[in-house]
Amino acid sequence: MAGERDSLLPCRQLQALGQEIADLAALDQAPGLAARVNAELRGLAAMDLGGRLLARLISDFNDRLAIRIIELVARRHRFPAVAWCWLAFGSEGRHEQTFVSDQDNGLVFAAADSTEAAALRELFLPFADEVNHRLADCGATLCPGGIMAGNPAWCLSLAEWRERFIDWVRRPEPQALLNASIFFDMRPLHGNLELGEELLSLQLALCADSPAFQHLMAANALQAEAPLNFRGEIVTSDEGKGHAIDLKKFGTRIFVDAARIFALAAQVRPVDTSRRLREGGLAAGLPAADIEAAEAAFAHLLRIRLTSQLKAPQVAGEGSSVALDSLNPFDRAVLKESLRQAKRLQQRLKLNYSL
Repeated sequence: MAGERDSLLPCRQLQALGQEIADLAALDQAPGLAARVNAELRGLAAMDLGGRLLARLISDFNDRLAIRIIELVARRHRFPAVAWCWLAFGSEGRHEQTFVSDQDNGLVFAAADSTEAAALRELFLPFADEVNHRLADCGATLCPGGIMAGNPAWCLSLAEWRERFIDWVRRPEPQALLNASIFFDMRPLHGNLELGEELLSLQLALCADSPAFQHLMAANALQAEAPLNFRGEIVTSDEGKGHAIDLKKFGTRIFVDAARIFALAAQVRPVDTSRRLREGGLAAGLPAADIEAAEAAFAHLLRIRLTSQLKAPQVAGEGSSVALDSLNPFDRAVLKESLRQAKRLQQRLKLNYSL
């Protein structure tokens, strides 16, 4: 009985913290609460919780805190009487955040024309900028590339977002492909969710009707190859100690990129990598057994990344590089097999898009 009570304790603590977030009434109390949530989630990581579940939990609590901060900040600003929606992009949009994540967000609002959009943007920007900085106070680092709702470039009317997407898909350039890897992992987070869903529908329709853009996305995804040599051994960087490997760029990203392409081609609405692999992978011709193996490999890579971040400095951009010497023999074997699955996904991309 004591063991059962102990196993339920983390769940009860998380439920209590979730309620505290819902009851949060003062913005200056948010950083302390965020720190306690982070400590609790790190405790779960130390208990070797599965990578996909832990990333989902981290993202879920970040969602809750972000929504509450948006609600509290909104009370401090004068808002126009138009529909608006806060958007989550990247790993936040996919519900796959780790302990080291920066912000990727934007805002969409309804406007009758470009003149009204410009006027409304000036009203929304102070609110969005404060939300971004309040989130930063809670540990969600400001995006180095400025992909945040407080940036005028990403605080846009529905028509303006539509023009951005059309431009990226119809006239793809290197920057457009980079944008696609972030903005095409979109999830409406708070506000008028129907407005965000309308934008998501537009995005899916554009990509499905543009096989040339899919082809370019696939070619771009293959730039980061699974780090295995012709003998199937892991190839590591000579930088740093312990022969490190960047498990974001050369690990989880491979699964994320392939799943995104499969899903956009098949107009799969969910943006998390597992759902995209299951639904988009089938449409792309992947056997069910290969999809299951890819999901398991992705989850293992997430787990190894999250575990390594328990020891990494809390600086955005760090925590993805893992030294092979730091892994136990089992995790080394799991890592090698996971990278083999990544290579199989890339082979499917090459086959499907004649690359």
